[in-house]
Amino acid sequence: MTRVWKWNRPVTVREVLEDLQQERSIAYTTVMTVMDNLHQKGWVRRESEGRAYRYEAVSTRAAYAAALMNEAWSQSDNPAAALVAFFGMMSEEQRQALRDAVRIVQGPETPAPPPAERTPAPESPSDSAGENPGSAPEGSGR
Repeated sequence: MTRVWKWNRPVTVREVLEDLQQERSIAYTTVMTVMDNLHQKGWVRRESEGRAYRYEAVSTRAAYAAALMNEAWSQSDNPAAALVAFFGMMSEEQRQALRDAVRIVQGPETPAPPPAERTPAPESPSDSAGENPGSAPEGSGR
């Protein structure tokens, strides 16, 4: 998947093979099998081009990473503890990225309306017209 994401366009097995061969020796059939497996798992789509296929990522690398994190977190018997442990493993730079991401998801903070625009809290039956035994009538000195 790293090679497919790297180009951010449909790629052939031959292109992936040539890129991988810059680092190590690998067979065409091995790359073809892996690309076919990725297609069967739904990670890439493919279109026929002559006798070959062009493969394209179905989702972004970020979406893939998010799905992995969500899967791991949802399998925890104590999600809060898992998050605390995960945050404890993060560098300060990663924690800042997390804070930035939370701000993006939450959107801009809207300031509270001025007091004149606020909706008053509904009165409870005991608060109306001096019926509340805990409140004294005006001018009673209490």
